[in-house]
Amino acid sequence: MKKMLRRVRILTLVLMAVLTSTASIAEDTSTAPLRLQAAGLDVAAWIPNASTPGPWPIVIFSHGFHGCSTQSTFLMKALADSGYAVFAPNHKDFACRNLRAWMSRPEAEFQDPRGWTDGVYADRAQDLEKLIDALSHDPRYNAAPFDWSHLALAGHSLGGYSVLGVGGGWPRWKDSRVKAILALSPYAAPFIYKETLKDLDAPVMYQGGTRDYGITPFINKGNGAYPQSPAPKYYVEFDGAGHFAWTDLNPKYQSAIIDYSRAFLDRYLKGRPFPSALATPHQSVTVLEIQE
Repeated sequence: MKKMLRRVRILTLVLMAVLTSTASIAEDTSTAPLRLQAAGLDVAAWIPNASTPGPWPIVIFSHGFHGCSTQSTFLMKALADSGYAVFAPNHKDFACRNLRAWMSRPEAEFQDPRGWTDGVYADRAQDLEKLIDALSHDPRYNAAPFDWSHLALAGHSLGGYSVLGVGGGWPRWKDSRVKAILALSPYAAPFIYKETLKDLDAPVMYQGGTRDYGITPFINKGNGAYPQSPAPKYYVEFDGAGHFAWTDLNPKYQSAIIDYSRAFLDRYLKGRPFPSALATPHQSVTVLEIQE
């Protein structure tokens, strides 16, 4: 168990090294987000085209350890193109393009999740709360077609930890405004050991990969994150996907990740049926579990 968790630390360090050298991927003219300041945070935003019919549900994205707000632009842009207003803050541990920053140590060791409490990375939860409060009262974003009554949180890796915590994994972090949680290769081990995922109030979709060795085995095996979570819940495992599949670094899985993420959000933020074509395993998906 410890050996597998140690891989999380190694994977995040490798990821940040690569993100540092390739962060410009997210800055090309076709995908560059709107930059804004809100609640004292640097925020990237992807807003639907003005011609896109409303209402526009809200998605707040939390990046991975030493990642950044633009690490998963492919998904953010796809959601905006599908009628979602997406906002992604830089947390204080962001380190894209900053080699010195990504060498800093985490607040608690990933290989020892038993030592994690709701005080670990509480600043990330505070970032999400402050951002939701600020944007939902900002005259640029607080009226139609922006729809704050349908709010989702999405996060990758440590960002997955952050959004699961705010969704109820840490009871003191819980925000009842959250209507859906998209957990992308999430670091969920602290919640698994504390058995707190039973307190999630919102539907959740977990995504993992067969080569995501440090994270995915804890999502859907034994008494993992998915088994502990209440329905409605979804689990999707992509064949061959590693921990970086949810960033802009590996385009191979992007289409499938977009399809499943959008279908889940459409189901719970727009009231649309989950597509039957995605409801059974098929090419690129090795495991699919759905409990509604």
